[in-house]
Amino acid sequence: MALAIGSLVMVTIGVYGKVHEPTNQAFSLAGFSTGLHAKTWLGTIAFVLAVVQVVSSLAMWGRLPGVHGDGRVAGILHRWSGRLAVLVSLPVAAHCLYALGFQGFDTRVLVHSLLGCFFYGVFVCKMIVLTKHDKPAWLLPVVGGVVFTGLTGLWLTSSVWFFTEYGVSF
Repeated sequence: MALAIGSLVMVTIGVYGKVHEPTNQAFSLAGFSTGLHAKTWLGTIAFVLAVVQVVSSLAMWGRLPGVHGDGRVAGILHRWSGRLAVLVSLPVAAHCLYALGFQGFDTRVLVHSLLGCFFYGVFVCKMIVLTKHDKPAWLLPVVGGVVFTGLTGLWLTSSVWFFTEYGVSF
């Protein structure tokens, strides 16, 4: 069921992004020179928080060498870094969806559009899997890894590309 709902989210975002007329209007945030700079840095912050997610999940489940404890601190760090990652990713996603839509004028942009749909669909799938008490032990780490992989691809095809093309600036 989680996979079906996540897939529905993926397709819905993709179809909406393709059929609506993009506004081509960038949002602006204080402290950034352009909307693209804001998106680049917010995407980078989301990626860093996702790395915190991976490390804290390893610590929570006792898979991080040299880290011992009951996992409560790691659990709190994991939940809050995840919440913050979603929070900073939403303005980026909203801008991409409404201002730019689903595009494929070159390979990087097409891959980025596909990954955006994929990421939010698999994220929804993960949130549903979290609520299931009878799930196999391997399922949550696999779905979490897929979420991280999707976000990494998004970051590589957007923020890293932007920094490479235009330099690191605000």
